[in-house]
Order: sequence, then C-alpha cells, then structure tokens
Amino acid sequence: MGVLVLHGWQNHRPEGHWERLLAEELAGRGVAVSYPQLPDPDDPDLEVWLGELVRHLDELPGPEKVVVCHSLACTLWLHAAARGLVRADRVLLVAPPSPEFCAGEPEIADFVPPRLSAERVAETGAVRLAASENDPYCAGGALAVYGRPLGLDGDLLPGAGHVDLGAGYGRWPSVLAWCLDPGVRLVPRVSS
Repeated sequence: MGVLVLHGWQNHRPEGHWERLLAEELAGRGVAVSYPQLPDPDDPDLEVWLGELVRHLDELPGPEKVVVCHSLACTLWLHAAARGLVRADRVLLVAPPSPEFCAGEPEIADFVPPRLSAERVAETGAVRLAASENDPYCAGGALAVYGRPLGLDGDLLPGAGHVDLGAGYGRWPSVLAWCLDPGVRLVPRVSS
C-alpha cells in the first residue's frame, strides 16, 4: 500500500497539522507514504500542481494506492479527474473549497473545479468526501456542493470548520483508521 497526502492553498505542511501527523503515523506503521510540499503554496499554478500530482501518484508503490487530499488539493484532484490523468484505489477529499470561493481569490481562480460527471469522478477510484457544515471556505457545505452532485460517499464532520489546525485538527484517529481500512467512517476528532 502507498498513500499520497496532498495539502492545500497556503499550506506549508505545519507541525501538528493532521496531514503531517497522518504521514508520520503511516510511515511509523511501515506504510509507504508521500507527503510532498507542493510548489508555491501561496500562489499555486494549476498546471504545475497537476504535474506534481501525476508524478507523485506514479511514484507511489502499489498494489493499493490511496490518496488523501485536503482543501485546494481536492479541486486539484477534480481537475486531474476531468482530464483523465489520475486513478487510485481510494481517494479521500477533505474540506474542498467551493467554486465560488476559488473564483473570488485571484491566486487560486484557476482551481475552480471543472464541470464533470459523477461517472468521471468514479473512474478515478472509490472517492469519499469528508467535510463540515460550517466550513468558511465552502458556503452551503461540501456535501451539498460536491457530494450529492458527484454521487460521492460522504461523512459529515459537525462543527469541524475547514478541518485544519484552526479548527483543532491535529491528531485525527479516524483518518488514520480509514487509510488502513476503507470500511471505517470518518468522524470528528475528539478534543483532548
């Protein structure tokens, strides 16, 4: 099994973020994991990030390939799906920003998700969505914006905001459990 963890806009892979901790925990269990720092996270270039996604996914060992995307990396995955560039066994999209949010930010306007069908997304693997109802970057909630239109299996994380450090998302046991067992449902992390 290989796991690719992809961060979002303005993310410099900070200490204590659930993605960094997930990568460390998986590596500690002997899982091949890639958690790259994508180029220019404050002013990303869609084409450059697509190239990095394809490269890192191609380098990931099998037989099972799992991809975990957070925030802008979710819309990156959707762009790659629309172009037929990617395929994994399982994909987790966590807290994708809304098309309206992306369009309103000049640095990420190119990341506005393309129009695509549920069938096209399904061709990229078994895709799961995990998001809150109060994400400041996705008015209306990602389950409504992406989940229903794209036919995605989804887990609601009540009160989890953008599922980032600001919302208290350091160690997140259920995302680790899902990486190891696709039958696990994602639940909010428990405050300690």
